[in-house]
Amino acid sequence: MNDLIATTQSVSEHDALRADIYRLLARLLLAPPDAELLDFLAGLEADDEDPEMAGIWRSLAAAAAATTPDRAERDHFELLVGVIQGEVTPYASWYLHGTLMDEPLVALRRDLRRLGLARSEECRDPEDHLGALCEAMALLAERGDPEQARFFAAHLAPWANRCLAELAASQAALYAETGRLGLGFLAREHHYLT
Repeated sequence: MNDLIATTQSVSEHDALRADIYRLLARLLLAPPDAELLDFLAGLEADDEDPEMAGIWRSLAAAAAATTPDRAERDHFELLVGVIQGEVTPYASWYLHGTLMDEPLVALRRDLRRLGLARSEECRDPEDHLGALCEAMALLAERGDPEQARFFAAHLAPWANRCLAELAASQAALYAETGRLGLGFLAREHHYLT
C-alpha cells in the first residue's frame, strides 16, 4: 500500500496485534501464501481468552496445514483474481456500486492522500481492494491515528462483511477460513472503534 515510515511513538500491545491481523488478512487477500506463510499459519496456537476467535484461529491453522502452495495459488486465482474476474470481487466499488473504479475509489483516494498514505508503485490493484484497505488500517492502528475509526466506518464497514461472507462460503478451505477470520476480526473492530 505504501512506504510510510512508522513514527517512534509507542504503540499499545492491542494496537500492534490489530495491525498484525490486518496485515495477515491483507497478505492472504492480495497474494497466495507461500510455503513459509502456510507453515507459519499451520503452527499458530490460539489463545483461549476469546473462545470464538480461538476456534477461528484453530480452523485457519488446520486449513493451512492441509493446503499446499500450489493449491493456495490455484484457489487464490479462482476466487480473487480470475481470467476476467474471480468468484469474489474484493473491491469496495463493486460492493457499493456494482462496478469497478467507481465513486468509492475516488473518495478513498481523497482520504488516503489526506492521511499521507499512497499506493506503492508495484501494486496493480486499485486502492479499494479489501487487502489494500486492510494494509491501510494496519498502518493507522500502528501509528495510533485518531482517524482510524472514521476510516473504518467510511471504507470498510459498509461492505467488507459481505465480501468476507462470500469468501467464507467458498469451497477452498484456506480462503473460507480467511473469510471467517476477517468476519470475526472486523466484528471486534467495529465494537472497538465505535
